[in-house]
Amino acid sequence: MARGPTPCMASNSDRECVATCSSVLMPAARSALFAGLPIGGRSPIWAGVSRVLIAEERTREASADGRRRASVRLMAVDSALLDWLLDSDPTLRWQVERDLAGLPADAWKATRGRIATEGFGAELLSHQDADGQWAGGAYFPKDFDFNGPEAAADAGQPYTATTWSLNAVREWGLDAAALAGTAELLAQNSRWEYDNLPYWGGEVDCCINAFTLANGVWLGADVASISEWFIDHQLPDGGWNCEWVEGSTRSSFHSTINVLKGLLYYEQAVGGSAELEAARHRGEEYLLVRRLLYRESKGELVASWAPRFVYPFRWFYSALNALDHFRSAAMYDGAAPDPRLAEAIELVRSARQADGTWVQERRHPGRVWFEYDAPAGEPSKWLTFHAVRVLEWWDDSQD
Repeated sequence: MARGPTPCMASNSDRECVATCSSVLMPAARSALFAGLPIGGRSPIWAGVSRVLIAEERTREASADGRRRASVRLMAVDSALLDWLLDSDPTLRWQVERDLAGLPADAWKATRGRIATEGFGAELLSHQDADGQWAGGAYFPKDFDFNGPEAAADAGQPYTATTWSLNAVREWGLDAAALAGTAELLAQNSRWEYDNLPYWGGEVDCCINAFTLANGVWLGADVASISEWFIDHQLPDGGWNCEWVEGSTRSSFHSTINVLKGLLYYEQAVGGSAELEAARHRGEEYLLVRRLLYRESKGELVASWAPRFVYPFRWFYSALNALDHFRSAAMYDGAAPDPRLAEAIELVRSARQADGTWVQERRHPGRVWFEYDAPAGEPSKWLTFHAVRVLEWWDDSQD
């Protein structure tokens, strides 16, 4: 069956993982496999973002003795390190203010409100096309040559198209109101590559559908059918694999973490269902049984990418990426950290430099609008933030 770039599967061992997370089947094959996800009606654009923000606030309010914990955090982070992290673009600064510095809500919300008008957020918004897309395409830019050098296995992939741009601004904390009308424009103008399916209907790739689920509920699009798609396409071992279209029945670390993050974001926004929550917990169990790092069969490291420290996470699995999810999931579920996270936690702790920072190990190759974190070999503010936040969550639970 003819294919384009494909995602890395769990069976890839230690081979460098540079393929594209996209099951690019030829149109006829994809149409035969696709379950048919209708776009449906659209909810108001405010619905998704308001529910996500409310869920964030309730999660924090539910933390036992939250004010005391904020004070502990402030004392635990070295003042010089905290100053270094605070000297950042608003996309990162507001999160440092909220989660590490323990500043009051009006302070970090004010910083968050600057994302649309300055720095990285404003720059990325400036690249949006009049039709609602970025770079003229859904997952790949319009000028991407699937047979050219940019499609080579070691070339990575471009991160400039619509899905990747939406991922970035959503994860940065942009208010969805800054993209008012985008959901409708994408419904009218954006189609998935090769199979020409409507944007908010999703397609057959687990990772792409996970991104679309999160971006859709954030912008107020009706993506409920995509959430149900994940229940239908969960594999017997509990995870997911973008290669299910090729007959794979073994889950992928990469696919599974992307699906879990998408499902959790959707649950935070609209509440989900008992069936959806159960599917997420099964997927989390898939990673927990493997202690976030190992093969279940032989207990060996799943691959060289698992313990690697790289930001942005993109679609790649890493122990830190997974720990970041488990922190958010535990806070949402009102649960304590699972003890099986301990080895991954100690991996993160062991990578801390003498000055308290974490170093960028590499950059995932591929075309970007601009870089927003450190080059390889230099201290990364984003990695340091995520690592410190995860460690403090874990250490607080051990008190």
